[in-house]
Amino acid sequence: MTGDVGPSSAPAGTDVYARLIAELDASGARYRLIEHAPEGRTELVSALRGHALASAAKCLILLVKIGKKQTRYILAVVPGDARLDLAAVKALLGASYVAFADIGKAEQLAGSITGTVLPFSYDERLELIADPALLEHGELYFNAARLDRSVALASDDYLRLAQPRLARIVAT
Repeated sequence: MTGDVGPSSAPAGTDVYARLIAELDASGARYRLIEHAPEGRTELVSALRGHALASAAKCLILLVKIGKKQTRYILAVVPGDARLDLAAVKALLGASYVAFADIGKAEQLAGSITGTVLPFSYDERLELIADPALLEHGELYFNAARLDRSVALASDDYLRLAQPRLARIVAT
């Protein structure tokens, strides 16, 4: 987040990380933390964590326009080996335009830097949509608002806690 100076000098994502871990602990979620070399690219961090790419939660923030006056932001979560289908998102939402949000806005909405976006939305302006293919594995893996630490979370706990809208949004 450029230009923002808050009350602390903590790195971006620290508050989001703390909130995530507190939520997982309070809810009794089945998860484990994985320490690894700093990496935010899905393909590379999946190799560091030692799991199939399909088990990674790739998190993408989109700008969606409905007509000329309404703008929404979507957090689209797809398996790491899949490509997001922007046309599917457009059709799902009845949108006139869908594109990736600019980095500054995406990081502001996510509360963390690119490469560390959680598959959870902690901002009411960010609607969460997950592809059901994400839940086909027992666990899903994602960077925990940090480049050097990831979470492996039971898929059913993810569904229970994040409560995403489930819709087919991957390219076939």
